[in-house]
Amino acid sequence: MEYVGGENYRRLFAEDPLFWKAIKNTVIYAIFAVPIGMVCSLAIAMLLNQNVRGQRLFRTCFYLPSLVPSVASALVWQWVFNADNGILNSILQLVGINGPEWLQNEKWTPAAFVIMSLWGVGGARMVIFLAGLQGISDSYYEAARIDGASAWQSFRNVTVPLLSPVIFFNLILGIIGAFQIFTSAYVMTSGGPNHASLYYALYLFQNAFEYFKMGKASAMAWVLFTILLILTLIQFRASKRWVYYEGGDK
Repeated sequence: MEYVGGENYRRLFAEDPLFWKAIKNTVIYAIFAVPIGMVCSLAIAMLLNQNVRGQRLFRTCFYLPSLVPSVASALVWQWVFNADNGILNSILQLVGINGPEWLQNEKWTPAAFVIMSLWGVGGARMVIFLAGLQGISDSYYEAARIDGASAWQSFRNVTVPLLSPVIFFNLILGIIGAFQIFTSAYVMTSGGPNHASLYYALYLFQNAFEYFKMGKASAMAWVLFTILLILTLIQFRASKRWVYYEGGDK
């Protein structure tokens, strides 16, 4: 080993276009996958919070996909996105749409990974949302109904404010998880086509264990830590404006 000071950081920022490509791909993925995933997780949690027959069975069925190993789920989705005989394009053909080459066309590959991210909407985030919903007293909804509030008004003015700490928690974990996407890209595309799925964690792995550039990979790890730290601090700062705690403090 040879001590090089900050040379690895200089090379990353000034001489490595793939570094910026990886950051761009990861940011775009996070912008779409995180909010869509949170909305879907909350919607499922609200449905599973209803007092219906077979409630436990439904909760189990929605949670089971999150237990599938990530490599196995990546292989399944690789078949789902198959351009010739994949199930997704077969369904699109039934309605007269010719499906694209999801994993071979760089324009569609990012969308494929966002769609795949929905596989886990019934997992931990859904359970956390469900726990938050069950912690909201029915007295709030009864008061809203007495005041003539509609279902949407109750959701907007009762559910969302009282659930805001849970939303905040899931938002932080969602962004951290999105910036660490690795297994699906490694198994399905190895960063292709044309680096369209070269996400940050995958590029870090390639530098460390394929190119054996441990110094560069270590620098990338510290950059990732710094990015996530800054984003988390920004969220904590912004949370004072929209996160409500029943104790009265924001």
